[in-house]
Amino acid sequence: MKKFARLALAGVCLFIASGWLFAEDDGQQRSALPPLRKELIKLKYIEATDIMLLLQSFRSRDGSLSMARDTNKNNLVVISDTPDLVEKMVALIKDVDVKPAELLFTVQLVLGSESVEEKTDDSLKNDPVIKEIRNLLRYKNFSLLDTTLLRTTEREDSQVRFGKNGEYSLTLRPKYIKDEKEENIQAEIRLGFSMTLSNTPQNFLIATTLAMKSGEKTVVGVSKMAGGNDKGLILIISGKVVK
Repeated sequence: MKKFARLALAGVCLFIASGWLFAEDDGQQRSALPPLRKELIKLKYIEATDIMLLLQSFRSRDGSLSMARDTNKNNLVVISDTPDLVEKMVALIKDVDVKPAELLFTVQLVLGSESVEEKTDDSLKNDPVIKEIRNLLRYKNFSLLDTTLLRTTEREDSQVRFGKNGEYSLTLRPKYIKDEKEENIQAEIRLGFSMTLSNTPQNFLIATTLAMKSGEKTVVGVSKMAGGNDKGLILIISGKVVK
């Protein structure tokens, strides 16, 4: 009985000693973690929900990200993480949260015809884009239905009605991309009839996303006219950054 009591007492002492050892080791691990740094950043242009998706890839296991609004309803991002990761996230926000570029687009709507009896408008005869279309497609003659200007801001939807009677509607959502060598514009473009234009794809005459250089003139697409295959609507666009 005494021998059993001595063994039990030794086990209790070993358990307590082990507890102290683990507690000391856990304390060393906790003290080894770098201190967290907290930053509150006010966004000027980009939405907080958009930047949060980018920041999540930088967040550590012990870090946290949250959104808020101040009394003036400004978007705020709250970052809490290790100092080096906070630095990276703050730098990313500075790169992304910039004033959106203003863009000016010139849009032409041209009617192409296979008929040799019709004539090409004088304003289009020497147009290099029209010459290229003539070489690539079956259309031989071209007439200008309308030209319009559209000034907009990147990452925003803009819409304009044009045509002889305003029967067509153009929706455009551009994005400005600049690198060390050149400026490019990426744009989502949809052309439809003004009375039926909606988010339903079958109502679009032309729907596409294209990329072009700033100042470049390009063909967006061609839509055959109802009632025959000898004519088609040709949408031509050029865009540039407004300095």
